[in-house]
Amino acid sequence: MSVIPGGVDADQQPPMTVPLRHFVVGLGFLLLGVVVGTGLVTGAVPGLGRLAHIHLLLAGWVCLTIMGAMTQFVPVWSGTTLHSRRLASLQLLLVTVGLVGFALGLLALKLTWLIPFGGLMLAGFWVFAYNITRTLLQLDSYDITERHFLLATFFFLLLTSLGFLLALDFSYPILPSVSVSHTGLLGAHATVGVFGAVLTTIYGALYQLGTMFTQTELHGVDHSLQSAEELGHPAGVVLLAVGRLTDSVPVARIGGLLVLLGAVAVGLILARKLVEMQVEWTPMHSRYAVLAPALVLWALLSTPAWLSRPTAREHLLGAAGTVHLLVLGVIGFVVLGTLYHIIPFIIWVHRYSDLLGVEAVPMIDDLYDDRLAALDFALLLGGTLLLVASEQLGVELLTVAGGILVTLGVVVFTANMLLVIHRHSPHTLDQVVFGSLTPRRTQNDRTPTDQQS
Repeated sequence: MSVIPGGVDADQQPPMTVPLRHFVVGLGFLLLGVVVGTGLVTGAVPGLGRLAHIHLLLAGWVCLTIMGAMTQFVPVWSGTTLHSRRLASLQLLLVTVGLVGFALGLLALKLTWLIPFGGLMLAGFWVFAYNITRTLLQLDSYDITERHFLLATFFFLLLTSLGFLLALDFSYPILPSVSVSHTGLLGAHATVGVFGAVLTTIYGALYQLGTMFTQTELHGVDHSLQSAEELGHPAGVVLLAVGRLTDSVPVARIGGLLVLLGAVAVGLILARKLVEMQVEWTPMHSRYAVLAPALVLWALLSTPAWLSRPTAREHLLGAAGTVHLLVLGVIGFVVLGTLYHIIPFIIWVHRYSDLLGVEAVPMIDDLYDDRLAALDFALLLGGTLLLVASEQLGVELLTVAGGILVTLGVVVFTANMLLVIHRHSPHTLDQVVFGSLTPRRTQNDRTPTDQQS
């Protein structure tokens, strides 16, 4: 992958609507997840609301965003062609239908629904992993980002397999026959999902994006930190998952320490890039500036917990009281920051790139509203800080206030991204979301490229 893609070949990319559809549907799940989370605080959510909340945010928003981003940028960065555009559309349909039914089953306590809808999600993620793997296998060699993405596809396969076993066990207890506890399988599933599939993808993308959008290169201690993360993180995820699955504290402890080491390494590399950056500050950099210290702080706070009791349920995602620091401060801000470039970039390429030198065109960062970007950043940062404080202090009022601010921030962010599509995309929002199923009255406005979507 080149530091900055020289030319953008439309033949190597999927139609514009394919990745955008992933992002828009993902934003829908983000809003639903935040609403369910707010309802949990007020006691208004029935059934297994906490599990529904987690799946809507992680499987819905985060994973669909990852799927859309990989589908768009793996071919561009790697200079190859996406294996199948049809599979890229199919993966979204399967995961979306599966997750909606899965969440409804959790909320309504219809646990038998988890099996068929969980099966649809599994199929969707496997289609995605197959499509990206086949795309990357066209290459002769792999750089640091491509190696991370290949590892991430493996973790997606493992994650969904463990998740489907959990869904089966809810209705038909099968784990006692194989001497594995439900708690152990849950711990392995969460470990592979958050630290394997999600963080491995994020780390791989940051090596590319951090370099590209700060106009810096790895140097000095960066190379040692990168080697420590690349070797230690995936091994740590596997050992931590196995240790939790088998309730082996020594194995989980070693794995946990390797995961924490990788987190510190990535946080320090990104912090150094932000300090050395040679370009103008953007909303993406602001969100990465939250991610870097949050990642290091999460790792430092979690070290004592994972040294003492790495298999404990309350230490599933790190030390007690650090869940929001990881999920919002790290994962949330890196996804939000990246979307502030990806969505405008995709639209700019299809709408304005051919007009360069012919007429005045906006820059990529001109497509979104700066005031809305500043507002959502302030709301989300304030809400995250309040939620982290509420976990540490146990003050319910802080939880409510933090949840309100995060909800408002998500609404503002979503509005900003939808306005980019509405104002600048050559396709209407319903064309982006529904593709060939768009009502016939809009078909004449569609381009030949998007007929393929």
